[in-house]
Amino acid sequence: MPLVLILCTGNSCRSHLAEGILRAAAGGRIEVASAGSKPAGYVHPLAIKVMAEIGVDISSHHSKHVSEFLDKGVETIITVCGNADQACPIFPGNVNRHHWGFIDPAHAAGTKEEQLAVFRNVRDEIRRVFEAYAAGRADQAGSRTTICST
Repeated sequence: MPLVLILCTGNSCRSHLAEGILRAAAGGRIEVASAGSKPAGYVHPLAIKVMAEIGVDISSHHSKHVSEFLDKGVETIITVCGNADQACPIFPGNVNRHHWGFIDPAHAAGTKEEQLAVFRNVRDEIRRVFEAYAAGRADQAGSRTTICST
């Protein structure tokens, strides 16, 4: 199964939101993981909360360093922040790369409700992009297996 690796600097928010959403949207057609160039060592509690609101459980996720995946046969790397895009190591083989940047909700200020609103907005942006990506991959896979008869 192809491995899609989602990278962010801290691997505490955006990359976990994207990992959970892509895993759910892909329906087992791809393996999905996330990592960071400078892992924070935890998954942000508000990321876990806003994902639970849409029925995706990321409570068992943990922060990982990108080096853990250097020998895992990564097919596609998707960076979700500029720092990770610049710090992404070279992976062996022919690796697809995409960069879709999102603001970091971990820096949200204000009341708990205001912070939650930022996390929800980022989650929803990530959801639109990664569900479209999953649908595109499914369409592409379907077109490769279509048999034409005359």
